[in-house]
Amino acid sequence: MEYRKRIADKLLKEQLDAMGAVLVEGPKACGKTTTAEQVAGSVLYMADPRTLRTNLQIADTDITILLKGKTPRLIDEWQVVPQFWDAIRFTVDHRRDVGQFILTGSAVPVSSRDIVHSGTGRFGWVTMRPMSLWESGDSTGEVSLGSLFASAPQEVSGSSSMDLEHLAFLICRGGWPSSLLARTDNAALLQVLNYYDAIVHADISRVDNVRRDSERVMRLMRSYARHQGTPATISTLLRDMVTNDVPSLSDTTVSDYLSALRKIFVVEDMKAWNPNLRSKSAIRTADNRYFVDPSVAVAALDLGPTDLMNDLNTMGLLFETLCVRDLRVYADALNGNVYHFRDRNGLECDTVVHLRNGSYGLIEIKLGGERLIEEGAGNLLKLESLIDTARMKAPAFKMVLVGIGSYTYRRADGVYVVPVGCLKE
Repeated sequence: MEYRKRIADKLLKEQLDAMGAVLVEGPKACGKTTTAEQVAGSVLYMADPRTLRTNLQIADTDITILLKGKTPRLIDEWQVVPQFWDAIRFTVDHRRDVGQFILTGSAVPVSSRDIVHSGTGRFGWVTMRPMSLWESGDSTGEVSLGSLFASAPQEVSGSSSMDLEHLAFLICRGGWPSSLLARTDNAALLQVLNYYDAIVHADISRVDNVRRDSERVMRLMRSYARHQGTPATISTLLRDMVTNDVPSLSDTTVSDYLSALRKIFVVEDMKAWNPNLRSKSAIRTADNRYFVDPSVAVAALDLGPTDLMNDLNTMGLLFETLCVRDLRVYADALNGNVYHFRDRNGLECDTVVHLRNGSYGLIEIKLGGERLIEEGAGNLLKLESLIDTARMKAPAFKMVLVGIGSYTYRRADGVYVVPVGCLKE
């Protein structure tokens, strides 16, 4: 399969043009190193077992030796030596030039004790996620999210040939570059299972050198997968887990395990949006639970494409996770963030893409079908009617993002219906 240039490539170049050093972070195997290598002048691979011991010794004696090389100098898996942070900050200060270093890592440093300075003014950040459908070549890209912000309302057009079977496969395959390069569909799905096994048996303990029970990790991830797109509390996850765990399992232990999953960028929860409303309805502020890619949830639940097609409720929840992944990738390209909305009366909006200039779009996610599209459009129109446009902008657009649908169109009420197989940044 031929896939397109990564959105993160553009973001990295922009940051290198503006900052002395750029930190590229995200889950393991999402393509961080490959993206950085394309623009690096020289590379230091800290995780290379052939040179790791020597490099650690040099870092302890004179870390500046490891910073020498053609710029931008890439320090891959920099968190192995957290002292790199302050050493690079100091070097950037004295070189007084942009584009000096790129740091890549798939884990937050174990401790901040070796990091003295925040890096403000010296470091830029790029968050990489698994590939969106546009980047992987699975979306036609006929509908641009950015164009809807720029000139909505507008007429849109586009068609998608994605059927239920292929969508189920895309959810299970995920956006991992290695899966896209696999020779067969079965090999692609096996890549995801291997990634999940690595999380459970190695990565979650390696991140901070704290040994964690792999069976407990699997139970937590399975519970987390069941609650995708909901504000499930630690107590809710705990109740799920104790069915097959010791009764003494505590909230603290579950929180510790979740913290480790965040440090390796496996989970990425979604914050609540807090608009100005005409009504006094209280807005729920709890984060919604999401894995960084739907394939991780599928692996945690031990499901496959056929299982999803036989259980459309579960498929709908995991399709939402796929859409959230894509919208986050596209929002990054537009200088925006993705939120959710829920009030005490039960009114919800699955995603709100909010840009730094104050513009925002309201998006409901539905697997497909006229009933669900009508339901989603109704929610969007109701939420729009509650927004106090005297105190904030009106929404730039309202969209029902669907999995199964042949065409993109704008309804008479102004709501766009867009198949995910037509969307790009």
